[in-house]
Amino acid sequence: MPDVILRKTVFSLEEIYHEGGPVADTPLLRGSALAIIRNPFAGRYEPEIKGFMEDLKPLGLRMAQRLVDLLGGPERIEGYGKGSLIGEAGELEHGALWHAPGGYAMRQLLADTKAIVPSAKKVGGVGARLDVPITHINAAYVRSHFDSMEVGCNDAPRADEMAFALVMTTGPRIHSRSGGLEAWDIKGEDGLR
Repeated sequence: MPDVILRKTVFSLEEIYHEGGPVADTPLLRGSALAIIRNPFAGRYEPEIKGFMEDLKPLGLRMAQRLVDLLGGPERIEGYGKGSLIGEAGELEHGALWHAPGGYAMRQLLADTKAIVPSAKKVGGVGARLDVPITHINAAYVRSHFDSMEVGCNDAPRADEMAFALVMTTGPRIHSRSGGLEAWDIKGEDGLR
């Protein structure tokens, strides 16, 4: 498979104290890591691409580690998600190559997570943005952790690039009060409840 050629990374950290209600003593942290790489399949149809997932694993682990560190350590992480933005000379399927390297990197560093890592992907031009879905790391049905974080970069993805994203949070939405399964009621059996 081709080499992973990294142009740049972009990291973002939000500290959310309130959404119009009372100010929280401890802010919710929401962070993202975005890696802009050359798309080795841009401009042509390549029938065999899944081997590139193996080549992306080290990138996924580096990004996940930096993001965990940015948010204060693995014990603080409660939510996660991943996403892909593919430049115009690529195809949506190229974004699917991030599923295993991105998701398993976070799950490996966070240890003993049960829930599947939600994802989003799309093809877009330079400056495109992507809303990356977020759910609880151990139970996808925990409504307080249903969230998303917008990611993007002003000069990416270029037509021959891919932008791969990881997103993590330290807790539920600020002022969550929509009911449903609560984090303290997780059974941890199936990644759903």
